Amino acid sequence: MKISSNFDSGNIKVIEATDPLNIQLEINNDFQSEFYQWFHFRLETTPYQLHKLNINKLENSAYPDGWVDYQAVASYDRQTWFRVPSSYENGTLSFEIEPECGSVYFAYFAPYSYERHLDLLTWAQSQQICQLETLGETLDGRDMSVLKIGEPSADKKNIWITARQHPGETMAQWFVEGILHKLLDDEDPHAAALLSKAVFYIVPNMNPDGSARGHLRTNAKGVNLNREWQTPSMENSPEVYLVLNKMRETGLDMHLDIHGDEAIPYNFVAGSEGIPSYDARLKDLEDSFKAALLTITPEFQDEHGYPKDEPGQANLTVGSSATAEEFKALTYTVEMPFKDNNDLPDPDYGWSDRRSYQFGQDTLAAIVNVVDKLR
Repeated sequence: MKISSNFDSGNIKVIEATDPLNIQLEINNDFQSEFYQWFHFRLETTPYQLHKLNINKLENSAYPDGWVDYQAVASYDRQTWFRVPSSYENGTLSFEIEPECGSVYFAYFAPYSYERHLDLLTWAQSQQICQLETLGETLDGRDMSVLKIGEPSADKKNIWITARQHPGETMAQWFVEGILHKLLDDEDPHAAALLSKAVFYIVPNMNPDGSARGHLRTNAKGVNLNREWQTPSMENSPEVYLVLNKMRETGLDMHLDIHGDEAIPYNFVAGSEGIPSYDARLKDLEDSFKAALLTITPEFQDEHGYPKDEPGQANLTVGSSATAEEFKALTYTVEMPFKDNNDLPDPDYGWSDRRSYQFGQDTLAAIVNVVDKLR
């Protein structure tokens, strides 16, 4: 029996792994950070033998409430990820499995590998209306990439979509993959309607270093990028620094920042009602977008989510709040669950990579309802 995590986005610490019925594990912290929650590892063992795995010390993880009613995901082929019945008690997540194959992978959510990220960029830029631009490099020397889709003109809106500032929130990149496949489909009516009126700038992965390192929330220096938008720097947060400068160059009329939430088992959005310049125009844009998304997909709801900021009390270090204030634009943080969507539960897969992909496509369709109102 062997447990390993020495691969893209791998993260686990083996405490005891000699008895299949008593496997004891812990999660490594993000580098130079107190955050930890993301795990991804491989178990090589004898098929059809019962294994009991325990991941310990989770009471001090980034989001302890995220483990309540959470079910781990597993895969034999790294293509289909299914849920493994799990329980959480006294800081330990426990689950059992009789693996059907000699090798099985486990993860906090369906991983989105750096190689798949590169494949997505390569495929997208091969489409005639899409251009790939490298803005600069991360601290580990990886490319910061943005995809420009459509031809800019004075009368077109500039719509930005950023994903995966928090690298362990892999559902965000599955969401973007769905958007790209729809937006670059030359037979899709929503794409045609949008590209006649807007240019899209899409950053599929805001944090490629943290993604490859197996972090939950931070970059290679242990910095939470979604608290860097007021004073980003090439020393601490080149990812935000480079993207924000590009936004200022192109202009920004709408910004969706895509995330996952560990604890709340619903899809929801967080708006900019707390920024100093929030007004009736922004509220109307927010309400119009939410109404469209509620009509398009039952996966979305507007009852559960984060408490709304009081007027003038928004945290302007957060990406969507910062861009809303600077550009006076419609911005939302889009949140998806790590667990399941309690409105439409799926006991076998929970909230999944495939549902994230579809939710991205549905969200793109909702933008059609507001694009004419954008300034």
